[in-house]
Amino acid sequence: GVINFCEKALTCLLKTAKVTPSINYFMVHPGMGPDPKGLRSFGESRGIKTFAYGALGEPGPIEELINSPVLKRIANSRNRSVAQVALRWVAQSGCAFSVRPTLDFGLGRSTCEGTTCRTGLEERRQVFDWSLTAQEMSEIDAMSAPDGNPTIFSSPGCKGCYGCK
Repeated sequence: GVINFCEKALTCLLKTAKVTPSINYFMVHPGMGPDPKGLRSFGESRGIKTFAYGALGEPGPIEELINSPVLKRIANSRNRSVAQVALRWVAQSGCAFSVRPTLDFGLGRSTCEGTTCRTGLEERRQVFDWSLTAQEMSEIDAMSAPDGNPTIFSSPGCKGCYGCK
């Protein structure tokens, strides 16, 4: 697989690759839509599945997502957290995904120990015992903010990459 390959990088790779990557690992969160910048459909039309990270944004949770009225309303109506709703949306959209065990993991923390970590992982595991309705999926699909670059941590040459001018 590849990580954070934009369409341009994938096109270049596919011209010379002897083996097509099976996955492209990139950011997918509400506000980007189920097909961020067309990258998911571009890859999947070439046999490359999406493996998503950052269901609440990267490099850390985006306040606009944590405080989203749509996500909060759905979470409250189902007795779930906003993080669970965002992760469920990613999963139900058909993407494999990775999670942070806690909202602050990775932001100066590289280990996950103790009760907070166990509780966070348990909360994330609970995205598999329920489903969003078609209406809820449509509402989240329609969110247009915060938009984002799904390959923000990609190589130079990909539009909007981190550190690129």
